[in-house]
Amino acid sequence: MGKLPILQAVRMTATDVSADHFALSDIGVTRRYFDKFAQITGHLGKVSAVMEAEGNLHPRETEIITGYLVALTFTFRALAHKYHFAGRMAHAGQLTFDRSESGFPVYAELLEMASDAVQAKAHLSSTLSSSALKQKMVETIVRDHRIPTKLQYTLSQRMYYQELIKGAQFWARNTPQIEWVATQGHRRQFYVHWAVYDSQLNLPVIYLMELEDTGSEGLPKDQRRWPEVQSHLMAQSLGGLKLLTIASGFDKDFDDLHPKRLRRFHIGPMYSHAFTKQKGPIRDVLAEAKSPKGEDWALVWTEEDLISERSKPVKTGWFSHAERQIFARDPFAAEPQESGASALYRALIMPERPYQALISRDPPGLRDVRKFVVNKTGKVLSYR
Repeated sequence: MGKLPILQAVRMTATDVSADHFALSDIGVTRRYFDKFAQITGHLGKVSAVMEAEGNLHPRETEIITGYLVALTFTFRALAHKYHFAGRMAHAGQLTFDRSESGFPVYAELLEMASDAVQAKAHLSSTLSSSALKQKMVETIVRDHRIPTKLQYTLSQRMYYQELIKGAQFWARNTPQIEWVATQGHRRQFYVHWAVYDSQLNLPVIYLMELEDTGSEGLPKDQRRWPEVQSHLMAQSLGGLKLLTIASGFDKDFDDLHPKRLRRFHIGPMYSHAFTKQKGPIRDVLAEAKSPKGEDWALVWTEEDLISERSKPVKTGWFSHAERQIFARDPFAAEPQESGASALYRALIMPERPYQALISRDPPGLRDVRKFVVNKTGKVLSYR
């Protein structure tokens, strides 16, 4: 099916929730949406591996980021089961996604999924097993000569709850985790990482902080500081806050914890000529590419990086001092004092066909954006 008919199908079979949010109510369109994301998320781990090979990520950082990307894959897999019969049955539900800004499911979908996870065991205990449902399907087909749609729907919901029981999904809020890196003298070095699904942007966002600990007890074992750190970081994980604001606030609130580097990775937006309505040159590129099924997409990967260039002692009381970080600003930003980061990196991930259209059009705004191209064999190639 060409791109225009698919776009018309989305228009005709979607409920207009708001100017930005669309609820897919057609079974074919819904399944194509999830098939697209299954392909996209399947490539993201390869992209991070290429970034590591180029020296942009440390091997442990790649493992951390890949862990969140795999969790995102599990989230889409669960939602695909949940909405497998969208439009086929009145009570099957409809996926709502942000077609104008992110291309991803809206924040409320992840909140509902978290609520379903709490009730997953109770739901599974009250339904037939997968083998029993399949046996009833066979009996319905052979004996009654009917398509067992209701049983198929019940099985899809069981598979949804089974995915939730497995856990490891990317949730709306993914609590900070800490990993030891090294110890130098009285300073312990740690990675602290966490992630959120931004409620304003409808995008998954990953945070990675490198910090030094000069406290009397190591941070992971400190029953006072570690819960405070987790609570503080989650409260500050808002897309509207600059990295400088987050890191400076953390630096001031914890005198014996010293943030040396803070990075934020935005996974998305996802552009698709068939599904999304974003503006900008990439939309025109996808329209011109006329890509075949499965290749009509482009994903933006953005990294904000804030680095401490030095520290200075400050007086915190009559007889006490603390170390405060001086963070480097991006010298290439239009207004470095307002950038809130030391550097900003953007990349586009896309199949070969859209990339060829991009090179042909050569829009000025995308010339300096790094490109990661997925070829037909699934290999990821890097282009500057």
